[in-house]
Amino acid sequence: MSAPLTALVVGAGVGGLTAALALARAGLLVTVVEQAQALGEVGAGLQVSPNATRVLFHLGLEAGLSALAFRPEAVEARGWQQGQEIRRAPLGETARERYGFPYFHMHRADLVSVLEQASRAEPRIHLRLGEAVAACEDDGTPSLVLASGERLEADVLVGADGLRSLVREALFGPAAPRFTGNVAWRGLIPAERLEGADIRPVATLWMGPGAHFVHYSVRGGTLVNFVGVVERNDWREESWSSRGEAADLRRDFAGWHPTVRRIVEAAPEEACFRWALFDRDPLPRWSHGAVTLLGDACHPTLPFMAQGACMAIEDAAVLAACLSGCRRGDIPAALSRYEDLRRPRTAGIQASSRRNATIYHLRPPFSWARDQAMKAGLGMGPAMDGLYRYDALSAVGG
Repeated sequence: MSAPLTALVVGAGVGGLTAALALARAGLLVTVVEQAQALGEVGAGLQVSPNATRVLFHLGLEAGLSALAFRPEAVEARGWQQGQEIRRAPLGETARERYGFPYFHMHRADLVSVLEQASRAEPRIHLRLGEAVAACEDDGTPSLVLASGERLEADVLVGADGLRSLVREALFGPAAPRFTGNVAWRGLIPAERLEGADIRPVATLWMGPGAHFVHYSVRGGTLVNFVGVVERNDWREESWSSRGEAADLRRDFAGWHPTVRRIVEAAPEEACFRWALFDRDPLPRWSHGAVTLLGDACHPTLPFMAQGACMAIEDAAVLAACLSGCRRGDIPAALSRYEDLRRPRTAGIQASSRRNATIYHLRPPFSWARDQAMKAGLGMGPAMDGLYRYDALSAVGG
């Protein structure tokens, strides 16, 4: 029997760890390289929809995720000042019955923790934390050169290293971003600081002129995650770990509904972050030889459909299925099949997220027409069905 295929995965975020688990379950020996010394409390809330929980449950993570997740009853869209309900789509048991898998709200660190524990328990996975990558090479054999000078080689290399992907740049050069004119705020607030603020067990979207605000609960309801997006041009820092001034956050949402104001007023100074939103066109290619990309490294998505992490999770399942049982000489063809299967879907999600950035921020009279269309549910049911019913586990087929 031939030796099993080996894989190098760059990045131990949601996409990288899911890819490692999926590849290991497909029989590959996987090394994950991550520059962070530890996978700790990084990031904020995530919405993990049924198209993603389907994959994660298949990897054996149902118990770990269920213990940490918050299960929202619905997603609601409301007016920015009066708070009138514009649209309500049920989730909870309705989502599970309709799509076969649940809709979760999670802290990103909790999801990463579950993935890390499963990866450490998998004998085919070797996690190497605190290892910065200096270069990515492919002179017939995919390889990484670490900052220490050590060279790592494998049969296949996967760049799951995010927006500023070193692997992507090595393959295709730098990806020039476009500033969208939007700046996002995010933060986490202990739920006890929001007593009386009418924080309900739903994901709530407040839509206003030139801005929108989303909040939902994580960690069993003990924390409230918020993301507020405003149109402005005076902040161009793309890092989502850049701190902002709480006073600026409050000014951006002054005059909004009392619930929104309570949230921004309760946001602690040390937990207010903001980053400029940049858009990138879909890449025409993700792979070269035996090197490929996954998640934000190849299809960074604006946060207006809550699908960035979910798309990376789907990528991981399809990539593993394409490489399952693959011979070494067939790896380039397998990677080509992987990206051909994934590019149309991820490009569609990128385009839909871009459209939502405009739709959520409409001003009168266009906002009135939007509200009427949303109340009527025009196009929303089929769109959500297409999004949530997608089965990455069977996308490769026979």
